[in-house]
Amino acid sequence: MLAAAQPRAYVGAAKCAGCHPEEFRRQSASAHARALSLAARHPLASAFPVGTELRREPAYRFRFSLQPDQLLVTVFDARNFLDIPVQWAFGAGEQAVTFVSRIDQNWYLEHYFTYYTSIRKMGATPGHQDREPASLPDAAGFVYKSRDPATGILKCFQCHSTGPVGGSHAAIEPAETGVHCEACHGPGSLHAQTADPRLISNPGRIPTTQLNVFCGQCHRPPEAPDGQIDWNFAWNVRHQPPYLSQSACFRKSKGALSCLSCHRPHDSVERNLVYYNRVCESCHHAAHSETDRSNCIDCHMPLVSPQPPLRFTNHWIGVYGPGARLAPLAARRVAR
Repeated sequence: MLAAAQPRAYVGAAKCAGCHPEEFRRQSASAHARALSLAARHPLASAFPVGTELRREPAYRFRFSLQPDQLLVTVFDARNFLDIPVQWAFGAGEQAVTFVSRIDQNWYLEHYFTYYTSIRKMGATPGHQDREPASLPDAAGFVYKSRDPATGILKCFQCHSTGPVGGSHAAIEPAETGVHCEACHGPGSLHAQTADPRLISNPGRIPTTQLNVFCGQCHRPPEAPDGQIDWNFAWNVRHQPPYLSQSACFRKSKGALSCLSCHRPHDSVERNLVYYNRVCESCHHAAHSETDRSNCIDCHMPLVSPQPPLRFTNHWIGVYGPGARLAPLAARRVAR
């Protein structure tokens, strides 16, 4: 009981590994664990196309270079150049890796170029391609305030790391890069001292509707001014919990269907469609003939590409009409 009165603190995933080695091994190999890296140490750093001259209209050029302890991008035009150290790489690289640099204590730069894994090339970061730069610094990317409550980049760090995101006014410093044990289980100091399961959170034991909200703390769309989700906006498909909540499968499951129904929490997303088809068949035993059961996901959870080469699975499970990918035929509501 004395332990319960002590303040809870984060101890780091390595501490958890002492008692939970298998979960630690699997989770450390997951995309969650690679959600945020120092740019030069990203697992895909050796694949970044360094040395290649990249272009941004009308007359801007970029060149990335990788040193043992630093990723650097040089932005130049006919008159001037900027050398910008890249501190952070956001994204595991399952689809893409986006680069971020600290400008000063108040501003961070999201770089214009993102690395797209499927094509092994750099391309415009989502949201940047339609902006026409007015200067060389403007061509480098889009700037965000560090800690603005509404639009600050601090929120990005919080969802892509584990533990408190502190640091001085000069820099944002995540306690642990990537999404690890305590991002979902909470601070582990008291549990590590006592091994008491009551002193650690277990998302697998909370009601499924609450679990979807829990996962949705990060896997959710940006806050809209009116609090509504635009179901016709293809980019919103990448935020899975709100779309799952619209599906008949979720509503008719009476609270049984959750993120963990299909996704193992310590592993990367399963890429084998046979695995998901078996999950579907656990409820839909006779939905199709034995010879026509191999394509549940492609038909009822279509891929949406808001910007090539990115593709996201629509979690609004349903029956879709020809060419339709944003909402099922029987959708109860589609935002106008």
